[in-house]
Amino acid sequence: MSSAFELRIHVQPADIDELGHVNNIVYLRWVQEAAVAHWRALAPPTDQAKLLWIVLRHEIDYRLPAHLGDDVIARTWVGGASRLKFERHTEILRAADGGLLARALTIWCPIDAHSGRPSPVSPELRAIFSVKDG
Repeated sequence: MSSAFELRIHVQPADIDELGHVNNIVYLRWVQEAAVAHWRALAPPTDQAKLLWIVLRHEIDYRLPAHLGDDVIARTWVGGASRLKFERHTEILRAADGGLLARALTIWCPIDAHSGRPSPVSPELRAIFSVKDG
């Protein structure tokens, strides 16, 4: 699966820092919220009950600021995967003009919901949440 999933977000007063724009950590929160929403939208309920995901790494590049009242779109899609590491790409875009506000690459690891230990995923789930095996 290589199509993008989109989550629309409205910038709230709590998102704004002392510089008058969205704080960097808020972009990271949006990256996570988009990933979780994508998982919940596509993963079968049985897999959602068995698996959780943890972040191993975030890389984020900030391009343009977002401001109070802006609507943004968190667009996310999956990348390559190895046995226990899954790439996820995310762009944060200003809804009004499509301006790229931030771009992120996150590496996620599936874990067993009960043991908390890394857990391989089924071939069916891998097909949904990665573009290839690495």
